[in-house]
Amino acid sequence: MKVKKIVMTLAVCFIGIGVCCAQSSLMGTWKLNEAKSKLAPGGPKNNTVVYEAAGDSIKVTIDGVDGAGSPTHSEWTGKLDGKFYPVTGDPNSDSRSLERRTTHKFGFTAKKGEKVTISGTIILSVNGKSRTVIATGTDAQGKKMKSEAVYDKQ
Repeated sequence: MKVKKIVMTLAVCFIGIGVCCAQSSLMGTWKLNEAKSKLAPGGPKNNTVVYEAAGDSIKVTIDGVDGAGSPTHSEWTGKLDGKFYPVTGDPNSDSRSLERRTTHKFGFTAKKGEKVTISGTIILSVNGKSRTVIATGTDAQGKKMKSEAVYDKQ
């Protein structure tokens, strides 16, 4: 019985360490690496993305430019639970969700009203120094788009 308790305790500890490490790898400032990215032509560009702790939630601040080159700024605070939380500053979405899929993968979805406008996957590198965001959706004109943005941790 003691062996079973010890094994279960160790398993819980290792799972907790993995969750904490993956979340802490996501935290920080990320800069777009345009040379490694495949962005949708005429689409928006998120130049800087900052993930920071906000109590038991995560705050995500995004600065970039829209398709016309005008500056953009949006903010989202939520949890890694797949539920939708409000977004401010983004004309193409008013809520977003973020969920952990594996230690190094996260899924996200953005909605405007009840309509999904963009969804995709965030993949963290094993060393935590880069992340790739693969996104598909529709732009403001209703055209389908796909992009693969690579970010370097600052």
